[in-house]
Amino acid sequence: MTHDPATMQSRRLMEQAETYGAHNYHPLPVVLVRGEGSEVWDVEGRRYLDFLSCYSAISHGHRHPRIIAAMTEQAQRLTLTSRAFHNDQLGPFLQELCEYAGAEMALPMNTGAEAVETALKAARKWAYQVKGVPPEKAEIIACTDNFHGRTITIISFSSEQLYRDDFGPFTPGFTVIPYGDAEALEAAITPRTAAFLVEPIQGEAGVVIPPDGYLKAVREITRRHRVLLLADEVQTGLGRTGRPFCFQHEDIEPDLIILGKALGGGVYPVSAVVGTREVLGLFRPGEHGSTFGGNPLACAVARESLRVLVDECLAQRADELGGMLMERLRTISSPYVREVRGKGLLVGLVLHPEAGGARRFCEALMDDGLLCKETHEDVIRFAPPLVVGAEQLDWAAERAAGVLDRL
Repeated sequence: MTHDPATMQSRRLMEQAETYGAHNYHPLPVVLVRGEGSEVWDVEGRRYLDFLSCYSAISHGHRHPRIIAAMTEQAQRLTLTSRAFHNDQLGPFLQELCEYAGAEMALPMNTGAEAVETALKAARKWAYQVKGVPPEKAEIIACTDNFHGRTITIISFSSEQLYRDDFGPFTPGFTVIPYGDAEALEAAITPRTAAFLVEPIQGEAGVVIPPDGYLKAVREITRRHRVLLLADEVQTGLGRTGRPFCFQHEDIEPDLIILGKALGGGVYPVSAVVGTREVLGLFRPGEHGSTFGGNPLACAVARESLRVLVDECLAQRADELGGMLMERLRTISSPYVREVRGKGLLVGLVLHPEAGGARRFCEALMDDGLLCKETHEDVIRFAPPLVVGAEQLDWAAERAAGVLDRL
């Protein structure tokens, strides 16, 4: 089934975006104008259940009233100072974030990719100043099928050709190994290895979950070889997988945690790297920065976002409701379904190749009022806001079963 917008307004707005905007996305043909909680509305007034959450950036739900109030109050006082001056929100934000993460220091940025770049720079600096790696020789290990952002340096260690074609030459200093293979990590480490960068769950790769014990083994290996462990929790962090951080499922502590998306409460871009003073304490004035990083508006929003996560027990909700959702999806009887996998409210419904790709199912689900998105061709990603209700999950599972049967 193909969605046919009911009004000329939808067509006009989509054509306008396609005419004046670079075609770097392939959105579903729906034009959204309003959101509240787990629901959004299009220009025709039709209501949908949001099962994508802006790739985990809307974990608190659309326009959470406490976060909107914090943003509005701060916007009426002071929005931007740059780091040339102090502001009254930065210190409290850094302390509250460190206490939430059990970390010693934090460095605020704006986007997830910026936070990843910050962690890479910190790891290289640590390698030269602390570990004693010769200048310009530091190596960082990453995994196949990773997704850490879109910058030139980050795509330099991507294994996805779509992200790399026509964008070289690439940044050297990276080694790529299979995901979920602790032995491959140990074999790849050299005296020049500064860090291992890893996603606890690979979201963009199709909600790929490593074997049990993988992160614990990785932590033991990196510690034994004096290699930093960098956990990219931009998508998985802040309650999404049923814990404040996904690495907590295996009871480990990374050296650096990379955060973004949900840290901004769904209303403002906020990211950060949190971790040890031994690493983040190496930065000196002028070496790294951001005009908007740590601005008072971002800090006020992020502070309230953290409070809401705790006060509304959103990680616990994700744990309980995620189990319910996966159980319901696993009861779907369809020859197209290969597997349902996930943790918390980050779930992938994996289709067999003969299903003809996940895109057509996402379009049909949209017609039925459920918004989700395909990833890696054959996976439908279900990642609703953590404030979603149990009845809404049942409704969504019924729509998924109906579409799989109908198509």
